[in-house]
Amino acid sequence: MCPLCLCGSFHPLALEKCILEYILPTKAGRAHSRAIKFAIVGRIAVLLTQKRSPFSLPPMIFDPASLPSHRQTIRPISATALHGIVFQDNKLIAIDAKNGYLYQIALDTGHTTVLNSHRWQEFVGTTGLAIDDQNHLWFTTRENLYCCTLEDFTPKFFTRLPYTANGVAVTGNTIYVTCQRSGQIFIFDRQSGQEITRLYAPGIGIENITIRGEELWLTDTLEQTVYCLDRATGEQLFSMITPFESPTGLAFYRDANSGKDILYVAYAFQEPYIRDNPNSEQVYELSYRPRTFVHPLYFHYDPAKKYTLSNGYLIELSYVEELEPLYNVELKNVEWRIALPLETPRQKIRSVEAVGLPFIEEIEDGQRVAVFKFEQITAKQRHIFGWKVLLEVWGIKYQITPKDCEDLPDLPADFPDRYLIDNDDLAMNTEIILNAAEEATGRETNLLRKVYSIRNYVYDQLSYGIKPHIDTPDIALRRGVGSCGEYVGLLLALCRLNGIACRTVGRYKCPPHPLERNLPLEPDYNHVWMEFYLPSIGWVPMESNPDDIFEGGPYPNRFFMGLAWYHTEIAKDIPFERMLSEGQPVLKTQVPIGDLAINHVQFIILEELAPKD
Repeated sequence: MCPLCLCGSFHPLALEKCILEYILPTKAGRAHSRAIKFAIVGRIAVLLTQKRSPFSLPPMIFDPASLPSHRQTIRPISATALHGIVFQDNKLIAIDAKNGYLYQIALDTGHTTVLNSHRWQEFVGTTGLAIDDQNHLWFTTRENLYCCTLEDFTPKFFTRLPYTANGVAVTGNTIYVTCQRSGQIFIFDRQSGQEITRLYAPGIGIENITIRGEELWLTDTLEQTVYCLDRATGEQLFSMITPFESPTGLAFYRDANSGKDILYVAYAFQEPYIRDNPNSEQVYELSYRPRTFVHPLYFHYDPAKKYTLSNGYLIELSYVEELEPLYNVELKNVEWRIALPLETPRQKIRSVEAVGLPFIEEIEDGQRVAVFKFEQITAKQRHIFGWKVLLEVWGIKYQITPKDCEDLPDLPADFPDRYLIDNDDLAMNTEIILNAAEEATGRETNLLRKVYSIRNYVYDQLSYGIKPHIDTPDIALRRGVGSCGEYVGLLLALCRLNGIACRTVGRYKCPPHPLERNLPLEPDYNHVWMEFYLPSIGWVPMESNPDDIFEGGPYPNRFFMGLAWYHTEIAKDIPFERMLSEGQPVLKTQVPIGDLAINHVQFIILEELAPKD
């Protein structure tokens, strides 16, 4: 029976008819028709698959009043490369660098207009945008900074930088202009046009800028980061990782309901996709298309814990093995152990359930492990078994400086025997690795700077590439090409030889498409990174290879002491997956797990989360 109108049908077409004829004609229904339709059908599908009676539904299963007053993600029609953005009343003003359009978007309706319809040519290539207290528009194009009114948009030249000017912000009589080529923020006096001073720009990419009170806020395209700086000194107060790549602009919006400032960030990048080309022999071909939008950046900075959390997501992560041996095998009294995700400052478990077969949960070295038991495993058996976890994941960026790492205490007593030795084929006694450990750090004594130097040394020596198996660090270093596992192996070896406690972390990254909700997403590969230990501070993450994006540098610090929301932490200090037969470990050289089963990894992004204050 239909749980909406009791029409006597469970059929999806009947549900569709109820929605179209009885719910959508209402005023609230018309306003949010698509969202209501998907939410109701989706909710009913969940209840039916859970074998729950639809009569257990409350009278109203979806409240249109709970929808946000304006669209969370802003996508101006026809926009291809949004950069500078600024809010004016309840409207967003945004510049498209490619076509020169100055968009005005109403936040409540999404209605979009082009303000400079007769002067768009002068705005082609514009990236920076600001509106001052006299309602003048400031913008950067190539090396120049211009000003105009919002009535006729006739550019008035203000100043010229030695290199390309990127972002601009104005407060009172002070103008701030970012410049990637010089790595600086230029500060000008508005009245005289004279340069006052310069501040250091924290990232290596193209940076845009806005002002809030006594703070400067910057986006960086390559760092995938937003920085908060002291406006007077340029000192970095904190930073955060953005949920999408290539942030190109930012602005604060004062929400009338909550009275709080919401930080919105613009993004622009090229998205690969499969194009249907009927004129080609190969009908389907790889192509690229522009993607650009504006999305809120939620964050919480904890000065005591020295990290910032940013946009989180509730995800469903499933790890399932499909038992299908490749050859005749017989194992008796088998324990198949699969680690469960961890609880960390950026990752929280809401629920865990078994898939296929039940498991018992054990604690191994402080970590939760799912243990599946089989009386025997033979080539003729077929099973699926694993776990499904509802998981909160967040972006995290640690705010630790070399000054924080002066005069650190000694490592805990048990750490040297666990995290300074060669316990994973790290080739730490080979000449090439011993020489590399010395060369990577030189005379540096500060622990944090040593780790940073080792990272950059490894990036200088290796380029990313995947092989069927992982070689030891000495072989990878000679070859000059490594997978994420080989990057980690070399990083571990060099850090441990320099007295830095470190360990491997993994295991998977969710495909980074946070706007693709309630769809199964499958990663192409597994992934590992590392953590290093700072006495009195704790374990700090560092990615393996993703920041190695330029041959010879400079390298972004995006994932140096930081992780994006899509990293899932599953195993530290213990194997992710292993087997015991009759109480004895089953070695890879005897029966590799990959010869017994096919692993299936699936992510479903359910909703976006904002960190609590």
